Amino acid sequence: MKKYLQAHPWQIIEERFDPHLNKISESVFSIGNGHMGQRANFEEGYSGESLQGTYVAGVYYPDKTRVGWWKNGYPEYFAKVLNAPSWIGVKVRIENQRLDLATARVEKFQRILDMRTGLLTRTVVATLADGKKIEVESRRFCSMARGEVGAIAYTLTALNFTAEAELTLDVDADVMNQDSNYQEKFWDEVSKDSFEDGVIVTAQTKKTHFQVATGIRYRIQSQGAWVHGKKPRVELREKYAGHIVPVTLDQNKPVTVFKYAAVLSSLNHPTEKLTGNCLAVLNKAVDDGFDALLNEHALTWEKKWDECDITIEGDVEAQQGIRFNIFQLTQTYTGEDERLNIGPKGFTGEKYGGSTYWDTEAYCIPFYLGTAPPRVARNLLMYRYKHLPKAIENAVKLGFNDGAALYPMVTMNGEECHNEWEITFEEIHRNGAIAYAIYDYVRYTGDASYLTQYGLEVLIAISRFWAQRVNWSEDKKKFVMLGVTGPNEYENNVNNNWYTNYIARWTLNYTMESIVYAREHAQDDYRRALEKTKLNEVSEIANWKTIAENLYFPFDENRKIYLQQDGFLDKVLTTVNQLPVSERPLNQKWSWDRILRSCFIKQADVLQGLYFFEEDFSQEALKRNFDFYEPMTVHESSLSPCVHAILASRIGYYDKAYEMYLRTSRLDLDDYNNDTEDGCHITSMAGTWMSVVKGFGGMRIKEGVLHLNPFLPKQWTSYSFRLEFRSRVIKVMVSPAGTELKLISGGPLVVSVNGIKRELR
Repeated sequence: MKKYLQAHPWQIIEERFDPHLNKISESVFSIGNGHMGQRANFEEGYSGESLQGTYVAGVYYPDKTRVGWWKNGYPEYFAKVLNAPSWIGVKVRIENQRLDLATARVEKFQRILDMRTGLLTRTVVATLADGKKIEVESRRFCSMARGEVGAIAYTLTALNFTAEAELTLDVDADVMNQDSNYQEKFWDEVSKDSFEDGVIVTAQTKKTHFQVATGIRYRIQSQGAWVHGKKPRVELREKYAGHIVPVTLDQNKPVTVFKYAAVLSSLNHPTEKLTGNCLAVLNKAVDDGFDALLNEHALTWEKKWDECDITIEGDVEAQQGIRFNIFQLTQTYTGEDERLNIGPKGFTGEKYGGSTYWDTEAYCIPFYLGTAPPRVARNLLMYRYKHLPKAIENAVKLGFNDGAALYPMVTMNGEECHNEWEITFEEIHRNGAIAYAIYDYVRYTGDASYLTQYGLEVLIAISRFWAQRVNWSEDKKKFVMLGVTGPNEYENNVNNNWYTNYIARWTLNYTMESIVYAREHAQDDYRRALEKTKLNEVSEIANWKTIAENLYFPFDENRKIYLQQDGFLDKVLTTVNQLPVSERPLNQKWSWDRILRSCFIKQADVLQGLYFFEEDFSQEALKRNFDFYEPMTVHESSLSPCVHAILASRIGYYDKAYEMYLRTSRLDLDDYNNDTEDGCHITSMAGTWMSVVKGFGGMRIKEGVLHLNPFLPKQWTSYSFRLEFRSRVIKVMVSPAGTELKLISGGPLVVSVNGIKRELR
């Protein structure tokens, strides 16, 4: 764990430059707007250790799979979010010396991400090799008001000299992914051009043929006056266009470059109009100017914070943590485009390919249900509905038939593109999470029309998969599920993972209930779904019912706990607190063989099921299983601490809940797992929101009624959050005086607080 960032309720602050921490900071200080984003790379460039990253939503490349031993069924590619053409470059050369913080002596350094306004600021004082001392101040944002626009204000002040300098202002599409399997560059040039005060480059991805037009224009100001200096030199080469602009740096007289960018993709524009549209967007941004763009950007953030902020009094680190998580989630996904989803790293890094995982359904949907209009979560569900034909194709490739669907572990377009056998083909519990998300959405919003019009088809296809995936065990006289991997990826190829079996049975039962509901309440939708899926109501449903009633679940009669899988008790059972600190994280210190044989758990597995289906279990059962499994859990998945925080809150383990909350909220800020340099853990950040709202706030939906059972952590003096719920907006405030509710908008609503019903008006 690293504690080098300053605590502040609204800002992330770095007060010194440490090259060893630079990649972590590049992740933490990333900015975006749902359409595009970038890591916090330095505008002037940096020759030290860095991960360059500029990203455009929905643009990906199918990088050829690289495995040592090919197995039948492997996907042929691993889809990757691309390091896209970079527009941030402001290279500085002073009398043939390049400004580079890797070689200069950095005397002052401060970087601030203002989360309230979405502005990234950096101030540097550096001394070059010949003693020239230069001050740099940069301000940068990706406009939340105009998703295709970004802007930089970059100010240079010569502190002890006067000299001629050159600024290189460019667009660079000659980039590559650090994780490219074969060191391949994924972009081809379509066109480039230079004009009086800017350049534009249009590039196209290989194979997928996405086009991205990136244009920049600039203005230069000195002492408040616009500078119309010497004509720039134009540099054009393959996939690159830039202007080299001469400027005079007079001692103590600041020179500011305003650099504007427009980034448009063929996802949203016809290719034949892409370049022209890019220039139109760019020209409008330049005409409006930096201050106006920043103002509308900040106002958009103000509205966003009104919708989703959580306030915590008395604990600055906890407050900073939750706001950082909400900030990153909000700038990653806006919910406006059902073709898009939420990559585990968002716009902060390449790891996991930037593709869609089950994280969206299990963790992100509750956040958007509570903080945004229902259409945002509905769009995430529609993303999966439109991929149903591909999910059926994925199942066919593995030998399933008759309309069974296996949703991919990793995807961009519905096809499976993950290539680790034990994950791709065994971690099938993701199917259950997609079914659960339909239930979660309908339960929260009351929008049963989604269930009958779309969700039912998905549920039927997933249930067909479960029915074909189990087999009858003569030995146990039960249906069993063999060769799976549960959420705990530190166990592979196990039999009867309890969580997988439980969510499979739940899906079968929920599908049967949904068929009955559609038949009784939406007959047209019901008939259409039956015709489309060719469901045999008699034989298939009878089979599902038989499986659901006779599915096997491993259980330890002595401890009265659910076993993670068959044979779990054969392991040497020890606890994490007996591990030397030097051996953590296990995935970076132990061999895979040693991990697989150990009892240590990467993330909530049995407890994931108890979190989802809490109402099925007694308080005593929740405690017994938590007491057994949590001490063996290393929390080396970002998805783990939030589930434990929610369950610990439910069973009254308030200190443990707070510990897990801090771990999830500050996972990246403090680099708990020594992996933030690859990018922030965006999808798990929704779990941080759940830790407060579902954990400390005790929020549940029961029979259509909003229930709250809050407690106040002893470290806090108060906290508050807002909820969108069935066309109402409610503010919940918890303090030592009790729980206060305020209906911000919408009609009267009955809410249960600590078991007592209140009517809000």
